Amino acid sequence: MEPRPTVIVDPWPRSMGLVFTPETRSRLEEMANLVLHEDGRMPDAMLDAALPRAVAVIGQSDMPAARLAQAPNLRAAINVEGNFLPNVDYAECARRGVSVLSVAPCFSLAVAEMGLGLLLDLARGITATDRAFRDGAEEYGLAGNRSSFLLTGCEIGLVGYGNLGRALRPLLEPFGATVRVYDPWLPPGYLREQRCLPAPLDEVLAASRVIFLLAAVTDESKGLIGRREIELTPSGAVVILLSRAPLVDWGAFVEAARTGRIRAATDVFPQEPVAADDPVREVKALLLSSHRAGGIPQAFRTMGDMVVDDLDLILRGLPPVRLQQARPETAWRVRSTPGRSYAKGSTL
Repeated sequence: MEPRPTVIVDPWPRSMGLVFTPETRSRLEEMANLVLHEDGRMPDAMLDAALPRAVAVIGQSDMPAARLAQAPNLRAAINVEGNFLPNVDYAECARRGVSVLSVAPCFSLAVAEMGLGLLLDLARGITATDRAFRDGAEEYGLAGNRSSFLLTGCEIGLVGYGNLGRALRPLLEPFGATVRVYDPWLPPGYLREQRCLPAPLDEVLAASRVIFLLAAVTDESKGLIGRREIELTPSGAVVILLSRAPLVDWGAFVEAARTGRIRAATDVFPQEPVAADDPVREVKALLLSSHRAGGIPQAFRTMGDMVVDDLDLILRGLPPVRLQQARPETAWRVRSTPGRSYAKGSTL
């Protein structure tokens, strides 16, 4: 009988209990010998000692070319943080046939549902009218609905059409919305197959009453939505930022919300946690969410299922199907950073 394969499990910034239910952990333990470190980041010496016999690494471990050279049997590096970070030599992994996988898809539906919730709130003034009611300044009937609008038949724009866009599109279907998409990494034919209208960025902004900002941050997209772009949007347009704060000129974005130029919501911020005295807290016209759109318990349970399902396929010589695979042509361009909690050592 062939010996069981060795899998390194270094789940930081997650924890085993968060990612793996007892059932999925049992599956993981049955399929491989685990080199496991559960308390913080795995020490380099422990990782390096296990690499020569490892076929997979589950975690956010640094994988430069020199470390990959120590792992002749490695088939997969599975990132449980959710971003393709610049701590992996993607080109060398591709050359050696090592699949670099991300759990990002497990968060997509949760973020998309949150985005729809933020849209409904802004379109119908749910939070704003609640605040007015508690202040004794509520208005009834039509008087309380002067700026409300229906989503049915609405013009909606998506900036970026990756995991989040693909999860959000079906949620918009019942509204019969026209959905325009700007994504320079995708061909027009593909977007049409997704029941979207491919369009230049300026057209997406100018023609849409609702705009979702979903694109990954690269050198090209950093600051993509600045003052000029905001001025292209219809007055009072709803703008919802769900991907990463550097996608926008933060000052221009917040100011446009403060003045009422746009109705806006954000789940992400340039620095997290946000300082207690940050002026953004005083902008009542900006609907704020503390980077919580994706991190619900079901998403983390799905993460464990995805990891174990794809690892099982990889160990049987089959391609992974549930996780997102890094492409060397694009992964190195993404300028993601770990979430704020992870830098503090949180396992949430």
